[in-house]
Parts: sequence; C-alpha cells; structure tokens
Amino acid sequence: MFDASTYRDRRAALIKALGLRGERSGLVVLVGNGESPMNYTDNAYPFHQDSSFRYFFGHSKPGLAAAMDLGSGESVLYGDDLSMDDIVWTGPEPTMAELAEAAGCAFRHRSSLATDSREAPAILFLPPYRDETRRELARLLGVSIEAVDGKVSLPLIRAAIELREIKDALEVAEIEVAVATTVAMHRAALILTRPGMRESDIAARVTEIALADGGGLSFPVIATTKGATLHNHRHDRSLAAGSLFLLDAGAESLKGYAGDLTTTFPVGRRFDEKQRAIYEIVLAMGQAAIPAIGPGKPFMAAHDAAAKAAVTGLSSLGLMRGDPDEAVAKGAHALFFPHGLGHMLGLDVHDMENYGEDWVGYDGAGRSKEFGRKSLRLAKALKAGMVHTVEPGLYFIPELIAAWKSEGRFAEHIAFEKIEAWMGVGGVRNEEDWLVTPSGARRLGPSFDKSTAAIEAARSSGGIHG
Repeated sequence: MFDASTYRDRRAALIKALGLRGERSGLVVLVGNGESPMNYTDNAYPFHQDSSFRYFFGHSKPGLAAAMDLGSGESVLYGDDLSMDDIVWTGPEPTMAELAEAAGCAFRHRSSLATDSREAPAILFLPPYRDETRRELARLLGVSIEAVDGKVSLPLIRAAIELREIKDALEVAEIEVAVATTVAMHRAALILTRPGMRESDIAARVTEIALADGGGLSFPVIATTKGATLHNHRHDRSLAAGSLFLLDAGAESLKGYAGDLTTTFPVGRRFDEKQRAIYEIVLAMGQAAIPAIGPGKPFMAAHDAAAKAAVTGLSSLGLMRGDPDEAVAKGAHALFFPHGLGHMLGLDVHDMENYGEDWVGYDGAGRSKEFGRKSLRLAKALKAGMVHTVEPGLYFIPELIAAWKSEGRFAEHIAFEKIEAWMGVGGVRNEEDWLVTPSGARRLGPSFDKSTAAIEAARSSGGIHG
C-alpha cells in the first residue's frame, strides 16, 4: 500500500468531483472482491482485488467493502476480524482497526454496510462484473439482481475515470516496476526458447519470473506459435524451427500495477525473408504512431498513423495497393490489422475496463462500428499522466481472408491473389507501454531493443540451432 494520505486524498478528490456533478449526498459503495472457489470454499483461485476498491482504499484482502459519505466526507472500511478458528488456518492477520488506519478511514463490522445503506438517501456504485457483487448490491438497494446494472451511477463512473486515468508519480513508479519485471520475462523467453520445446515451457518460465518478483501475472499468458489467433491461451503445441513465437505477457507489481508487453521472435535463430519483412512493418507501425501521441492529441490519430504505415509496408510487398489514406479510411487495412493500437494501463491491464470502454476510451463519444476500428479501446484526446500501450500487429487469419476474398471486399486495395504465399507468417505483434508527458510520450521500463538485428542476436546468444 501507499501511505494512508494517498487514499484520503483520492477519496476527497472523488467526493469533490462528484459534488461538481451535482452528487452531494448519499453513499459511494465499493464492494471488494471475495474468494472464488475452484471446487469448494477453501480451495480458491488466486485472489485479485477489485481495482476501484484498491485505488481508493488500498487493501488487497478478500471480504471487505467500503463506503464514502458524500455529505459528511466520512469514509468507512467494512470487515470482520478473524476468529480463532480462522487464525488456526491462516495465522494472525492485521485487525480491522489496523487495516482502517492504513487506509486513513474508520471501520465497522461487515454487516453494518446494510444498515448504513438503508439509512442513506442514495447509493452510488460502479458497474459490477461479478455475480456475487451484483447480488450484494441488489440486497443493499432492495431491488432484483436483474435491476442492478440499470442503477449504476454515471456521474461516479465519469468522476472515477477522471481521477484514475491520470497517474501520479507514485503510480508511474509502480508501473515502471511492473514493466521492468515484464521485460525480464520477455528477455528470458528470447534466450530460453528452442525447437522441440512446448509452448507451456515458455509460459511456465515467464510465470515463474513474475511470481518470483512478488506480484504475479497481470493477465493470463499468451505464449503461442499460432500468433494469428489474437488471444490464444492454449500452450499445448511443440515448437518447430522456422515458425514464429508470440509472447504477450505482463507482470503485476506488489501494489497491483500492471505491465503488458508483446514480443514476436523466430523459434530458430533468424527470421526468414517473409517473417522479417512483416516484422519490420510492424516495428514501422509503432514508430509511425509515436509522433501522434501527446497531450491534446486523439489516440485515434496514432491508430490511423500505424494503419497507414501498415498499408504502405504491405503495398511494398505487393499485398496491398492504392492510396494509404483511402485504404485506411475505407477500413481495408483491417484484414491484416483487425484490432486497436492500444489501451489504458494501470491497476488493470485494460485499465478501468469494467467502467465501460465507451467512457474510458471515448468519453462517451460515438464509437465506430467498422470492423477493426470498433476494437480500438482508446480513441479520445490524451492527457499528460495517462499510461497506455502501443501494440501494432499484422496477422494472416485464414478464415477472415477467405471470407473477404469470397466477397471481393476492398479488392481495389487488397491483392488477394498474392496472400497465400504469406500465410505461413501467421501473426506478428509488438507491444510497449508508454506514458504521456507534457511534451509528448516516454516509453516505460528498461531499454529493450526489438530491432530485427537485436532479436536475432538474442536468439543466437543462447546457442540455438536452426
């Protein structure tokens, strides 16, 4: 946790922001996450605290809830001390008085939340994403479970985004810690990977590094030789020389902040000619996006800059044709680049995603329905202090290519007759984490050279054959 003053200041800022939106009475209720049993109560999945709860009250401990009184400004942490039966199994834990002191607030028994909620003139809450949270909110509100989502507070969503989207120096330092561990994970994979291994061997090694640094993974590892599947969580294939390996993995710091990087590299020592050509276009896409990042600049412009670089590069290989601006405006590039350029990063790897991407990434502005562009999680004007990813990629997705070819979609821009020779490349993605600064943007974490030469040098340094 940070110092108690950090959480007091955050809560005061939220109450002030809500007051400016006309919300001056009632309780802001945050229900922390509980344990999620695998097959019975005491055998649970690894615990992960709700990020809103952690942002405003700090604690990563199951079974807690909290409230902020908009009228009095009082904040309360709700929970119960361990019984002796609990202590026999868990050992001693901080008392509720100690937890409340660390968060800079008062405390009451967990059951008191129901009483306090009944007496409040209004209850404001954020969108729930767990059924148990939805059920508790239904009890507090006295409504059906089905009615809960319709009572989410939009002023609270917008006020929370306004605070959380700007990272202070403490948060940036934590993200740097997470990114440093993440870089170590990816460097280890570069050296370790050999033909004949399994994807699970690499997934296990990067998970080990994340766990050893104390915070664990920030999301389930993508470690795959099938990079054309954007979120491929299978790890059951063998690695063969001549193929590409895509690692999308990140670490979480002890205070809960996330890193998120993607590296694509040959299973053998070197890229083949086609792999190298596509890989270098992906790097060029990222380089084209960076000048478009800075305060006041819409992230959509960075996405479009990357897309135009993709069209230019693919045209040089004979895979696309025509004016890049026109091709991107029509959406023809999305055959090869079907996702967005990046997303917010913080306590969540897709920061605040449960608040709704239309608010987090668009400030409620209209969102494109166009294939590819609709998957852009962040499009709005950037502000100094925002942290986001930049993750361009190019993919040869057999089913998508076959569908577009049969329809003749964007045939004026796509050379379908030449794509077959490139299908073996699969998918290539490169991802980095960036902080928006007052004058532009700064890449977070230690230096990690992703140039073709550096990747091949790293692959050769481990005595890899093939």
